[in-house]
Amino acid sequence: MKILDSVPSEYRQSVLFSMLALCWGSSFVAIEVGLEHVPPILFAGLRYALAGAIVLGYAAVVTDRVRPVGRAEWLVVTIAGVFVIALYHGLLYIGELYVSGAVAATVVSTAPILTVAFAGAVLPNERLGPVGIAGFVLGLLGVILVVQPSPAALGGDTIVGAAIVFASAVAFALGGVLVRPIESELPIETLQAWAMLLGAGVLFGWAALRGESVAAIELTTTALLSYAYLTFVSGVFAFLLYFELLEESGPTQVNLVGYAEPAVAIGVSWLVLDSLVDSLTIVGLLTILAGFLIIKRRAIRSLVRSKLEPTVVERRSTAGRQVDAQTDGGTPLEADTGARTDGGTPLETDVDTRTDGGTTDETVSTADVRVSAGEPPSIETRE
Repeated sequence: MKILDSVPSEYRQSVLFSMLALCWGSSFVAIEVGLEHVPPILFAGLRYALAGAIVLGYAAVVTDRVRPVGRAEWLVVTIAGVFVIALYHGLLYIGELYVSGAVAATVVSTAPILTVAFAGAVLPNERLGPVGIAGFVLGLLGVILVVQPSPAALGGDTIVGAAIVFASAVAFALGGVLVRPIESELPIETLQAWAMLLGAGVLFGWAALRGESVAAIELTTTALLSYAYLTFVSGVFAFLLYFELLEESGPTQVNLVGYAEPAVAIGVSWLVLDSLVDSLTIVGLLTILAGFLIIKRRAIRSLVRSKLEPTVVERRSTAGRQVDAQTDGGTPLEADTGARTDGGTPLETDVDTRTDGGTTDETVSTADVRVSAGEPPSIETRE
């Protein structure tokens, strides 16, 4: 099922990328607006209860499996539901009670960097080398530039809110790492749906413990529009875009969406709320992006080469050189770089070259579930 069949193939990935960044980046502002009328944890739970049910229906149409089977698959769903849906979004929504959606989006953009760092600490074969550590430090420096801590500001709303949002990014990253060693062939659509539903259940329990009540919801037009936008646009529609972009371009390009989201959030916040961030926040975002590019430099280099490859093949063809044999009705053998082996999840192997006796400066997640704050960082590993 293709969403944008009418878009020429050479523009499809760029259009999908831009639309996904717009949907997920704007969701931070929609959360900020909705929190004026709905308690935070209950807000997140209601969003993912409905979105999960719709995505499960979609999974029933496009996959051959609509429920997990066996301990391993249920364990993956549980980790994703608890860490990537419940803890990530619960903490994010609470954090946005104190900081703007634009600031929250910028702090959350550290999630891919944190994922790589935690993988290096937990998984022996994915330790960061010196260059990777430098990228991680850059990411943390970017957060400091966004928060701008000072002795006078300690305990203030900005520090508290940014710390809670950063904790949400930590929860997201931990979820992405914990699922890596687990063997599962559950289609990503089905995994995403069940994680949403299980996460919604955890969020409802959390809301009850906090004393949040449905009676506290103000059924204003703004609240309903925020909920509808987060559920149907930033939730269901964005995940359909995500599934399609992941299939066509792989996890590295999907991860880069996370660094377009803060720019979108900053622009939407200015248009909708007439709110602007200061220059240090922009510098902080660019610093976080630089850290990610350093850590994932090999994967990004491979992505750029793959984009240039068709041009190289075309030049060779016009020069009279032999083009690779085609055995599948027209697709060159080397073009099939996104093989799918598990009913929906792309084959995601670590293709990095190891040169230091065991350490690597970058890793590719083996379970790429995006849950923006948006989604989904994906367990990428995203709001």
